[in-house]
Amino acid sequence: MGLFRSSEVVGIAGSALEFALAASEEAHPNEYMGVLRGEAANTVGVDADGIILTEVLVIPGTETNPTSAQFKPTQVPNDLSTAGSIHSHPNGVLRPSDADLATFSRNQAHIIVGAPYGADDWQAFDTDGRPTELPVYETTPPEEEFFDFTQADLDEQADTDTREGR
Repeated sequence: MGLFRSSEVVGIAGSALEFALAASEEAHPNEYMGVLRGEAANTVGVDADGIILTEVLVIPGTETNPTSAQFKPTQVPNDLSTAGSIHSHPNGVLRPSDADLATFSRNQAHIIVGAPYGADDWQAFDTDGRPTELPVYETTPPEEEFFDFTQADLDEQADTDTREGR
């Protein structure tokens, strides 16, 4: 994951959008809210320059009701891959409220999904609250290396820890 604050958001992964639509439907009649993370397009199999929104983060402590959703900004991970927000309007209205507009300056892309939460029940907005096109891409996640280890690797680490008194 690179540092890309200056790169433009050029699309959203279909899997991220599907997740947000399903989560919004599950939260209904309350609002749903999440933060969007992105990856460089070329790292997820998209031939484009810019960022693809690939992940929806659910923020701990998010409070929701039928007319609003909010979380404490201190709960949002502090990383440069945060590129947008996504939340639902259970009433189906796909335009930002004044409260929504007040939060849009924080990131590049903002998505509102609305009941009944079908594939076309969403709209992307820019930082000024203007509707914008945001193509949906089928993506290939980058290789995960976090769990890329064997039993031999674990044994070697245990031996090292023992030798070093840990």
